[in-house]
Amino acid sequence: MPTWVLVLIIVSASLAFLIASWWGVRKLAQKHTRSAAGEIPHKGQTGNQKVAVILNPVKAGAADARTFILRSAALAGWKEPLFFETTMEDPGYSQARQALEYGADVVVVGGGDGTVRVVAEVLRHTQVPMGVIPLGTGNLLARNLGLRVNDIHSDVQTALFGHQRHIDTATMAIENSVTGASSKHAFLVIAGLGMDAEVVGDTRKRLKRTVGWLAYSEAGMRHLPGRRKKISIAMDDQDPQQRKVRTVLFANCGLLPGGIDFVPNALIDDGVLDVVVASPRSALGWAAMAVKIVLQHKGRLPVIDYYRAEKITIRTAVPEETQLDGDTFGKATKVTVAVEPKALLVRVKAQPV
Repeated sequence: MPTWVLVLIIVSASLAFLIASWWGVRKLAQKHTRSAAGEIPHKGQTGNQKVAVILNPVKAGAADARTFILRSAALAGWKEPLFFETTMEDPGYSQARQALEYGADVVVVGGGDGTVRVVAEVLRHTQVPMGVIPLGTGNLLARNLGLRVNDIHSDVQTALFGHQRHIDTATMAIENSVTGASSKHAFLVIAGLGMDAEVVGDTRKRLKRTVGWLAYSEAGMRHLPGRRKKISIAMDDQDPQQRKVRTVLFANCGLLPGGIDFVPNALIDDGVLDVVVASPRSALGWAAMAVKIVLQHKGRLPVIDYYRAEKITIRTAVPEETQLDGDTFGKATKVTVAVEPKALLVRVKAQPV
């Protein structure tokens, strides 16, 4: 394909994505963005609370979050919150364990989806609620919980004094038969295998700081050309299917930035994962898939399939990249993904009347 043709396709697709995202924002605003959870939240703990706070100090807004938390706790007459900061070496694991050892009644985490994921991995199954102060680029969990991603003060009030709900978490066990490496991690929003993970790993950090989540679309355009890969996919107790795909996504919830409902009707507390298998062969296939997602077209497209399952096992012919909630976790020849129903307690706003 001539270079100028490829450039034209990429530019056109980028413009189409931006326009579609803008249109999606308007559409969802008109429809009063749907709830991503099924159950009604309940009132959380009242009275004095011991608060532990885990902050990613490099995120814009971290200092404001600290100030608002200290002020709000003081006005409530509570003991001064205990603060922990994440580091490059420890993105939140030991800090979350220290918060539990402290006996915190609520653990507030300020950062992006990666920091939130790490803290949640420790807090799941403990019944200690997690409050979220979204300070990242995508803030996908916060969006699906109905938090105000651009209002730190409001998010602090919700984290300290809000209602509560249980949400599902999920795990991905990663195995690489070539290197012998294996690991297992929790995630809250979306994990992926294949092109999706390649895009996450290849997104330019400087561009991400400048234009936010739109930086992923730039990386996505560069990864459009490519061949489908052979995989075996087995869901729950069904027999494995042999497929050729570009990417497989495991979604715990479906609302994305830009007003895009990536997986319509996906709920974060329904006890299942929504599996998206994408297999476009060409730019036309990608364009058709984008139109279907943005416009929420009900008709079936051969290039994208949706499934629902509690457990998914995928084996690949060659090692493929993986990602969990926007962080890359290396290549795998086998992944086993499983849902953990209502494993995490989170602070949210009261249900609108």
